[in-house]
Amino acid sequence: MTKPLKISEEAAVQMPMKTVASLIVIVALGTRGYFQIIERLNVADTRLQIMEKDLEENTEFRIKWPRGQLGSLPADSEQYMMLEDLYKTTDKLSEHIDSMALNKVNIEFLTKQMEKVLEDIEELKDGARDMHYKNGNGQ
Repeated sequence: MTKPLKISEEAAVQMPMKTVASLIVIVALGTRGYFQIIERLNVADTRLQIMEKDLEENTEFRIKWPRGQLGSLPADSEQYMMLEDLYKTTDKLSEHIDSMALNKVNIEFLTKQMEKVLEDIEELKDGARDMHYKNGNGQ
């Protein structure tokens, strides 16, 4: 029968120094490898979390921007102001053109009236000349 193995604080183990050094190197390499793997996992996890956050923000932007729920760009605001000013200017020009059309009608009317007045004046002159010659001044 085999004797049970008794290990106590006073038990001595003999091992060659080469083996002890090899064990220390193996444990050190194993520990270093473990921490490198953990570090790479942490980097990958961090990147994944950042990408998920970016994806959520992109999805939110993609949905809300066309609906106008995220506001507008400063350039858009400036363009809206310029468009509003153009509309006001166009309205003023339309009113001016309309008033010019009325002026044209008035000018045409007044031109016709003036032509009639000139014709009437010529008739009056002709009548006055005829009277002048009939009364004896010209005979």
